[in-house]
Amino acid sequence: MADLSDQVVFITGATSGIGRAVGQKFAAVGARVILNGRRKERLEQIQAEIGDRCHVAPFDVSDRAAVESAFANLPAEFSEITVLVNNAGNALGADVAQQASLDDWERMVDINCKGVMYCTHAALPGMLARDRGHIINVGSSTANHKGPAGSSVYAGTKSFVHYFTYNLRSDLLGSHVHVTLLVPGNVESEFAYVQMRDEEKGRAHYTGFETVKPSDMAEVVHAVVTLPPNLNVNEIEVMPIMQAFGPRLFHREAS
Repeated sequence: MADLSDQVVFITGATSGIGRAVGQKFAAVGARVILNGRRKERLEQIQAEIGDRCHVAPFDVSDRAAVESAFANLPAEFSEITVLVNNAGNALGADVAQQASLDDWERMVDINCKGVMYCTHAALPGMLARDRGHIINVGSSTANHKGPAGSSVYAGTKSFVHYFTYNLRSDLLGSHVHVTLLVPGNVESEFAYVQMRDEEKGRAHYTGFETVKPSDMAEVVHAVVTLPPNLNVNEIEVMPIMQAFGPRLFHREAS
């Protein structure tokens, strides 16, 4: 197993789901981890489990000033970030565009797009100065291509993440900063609960088949980060074996 004791891994959206599992995985293999999220109490609970190799950074990734302050004021032992996992993101509501909430739309743009921009921009100078680093942006397996009804803005934000990641890779050509787009399918987490605003409906989203678990995605992230440094994984997509791609949709006139 690779020695990660010299790695500092910054994970956004780490209060639950994929982000929390990634933080726990990297701490377990010896890395220092910085856990970000809006729910300070949740972060402190995880920190108590992990110990002194964990630093918590409670702030909203859509708040530019808060992002810049958090990155600028990290403790010395956590200041040289080697891996940034831009995991924070959400889907709010499942209404079609003509019925959707503009507030929900704006919130998705703020977190899913601006959060990735702000955190990447804050981490890059140090990575480039040390000529070492890895930025992993979490996209969406199907929504950013031809998403289902009710996901127009969520799909749009994840399309932004997709193209931002690929163009960032081009911008950084010539450096040893790696860039990867991580594309999860159906991962069992709080995601659907938040989107549906109903835990029972959200739970139904994950029933009837074996889902991907957050710990599975943490293993994927760990594997990508520990590959030989001359390799760059541009994109990796992971789905449950019982998930495929969207169905053909037709509107049929009543006979």
